Amino acid sequence: MKIGIFYGSSTGNTEMAANLIKQEMGDFVGVVRDVRHASREELAEFDVLLLGVSTWNIGEMQDDWAEFLPQLEAVDLTGKRVAIFAQGDAQGYPYNFLDAMGELWGVVQKRGAELIGVWPTEGYEFKESQGLCDETHFLGLGLDEDNEPELTEERVRGWLLQVVSELGFDVSADEKTV
Repeated sequence: MKIGIFYGSSTGNTEMAANLIKQEMGDFVGVVRDVRHASREELAEFDVLLLGVSTWNIGEMQDDWAEFLPQLEAVDLTGKRVAIFAQGDAQGYPYNFLDAMGELWGVVQKRGAELIGVWPTEGYEFKESQGLCDETHFLGLGLDEDNEPELTEERVRGWLLQVVSELGFDVSADEKTV
């Protein structure tokens, strides 16, 4: 099973999360790539895509992803499993926290991908989000490096245990890496 991490990052927070995920997953991950340096052919090579995005301004997608979306819309993702991790600012923008996650999933879903890694909203304080799967879950992992950096590592580890379990990996909860 080939796993690739693709992200867009303006301030480095999403890149940091992508690298933390790679560190936790070790050799299970084949590549960690900023989408500004990626191609649609490269994404198509992987069975599992971990996609990192952030929400900017008032609910807008991070620039690198916004520019990459036309390429992504040309990729057949049928049979591929996708997990999304996203950065947002729940205090500064509580009415569009993680909106880019929802926008990215909208494109990926239309291309035939299967969503994994749906994450509970419990413990998050926000008003509205297009990144919701249902009333109690995000479409993926929500991170808020601006306001809750102390929760990032714990959330990433918990989410990865869930993701790899959904992928069928046999992992023990007391393992340090996935």
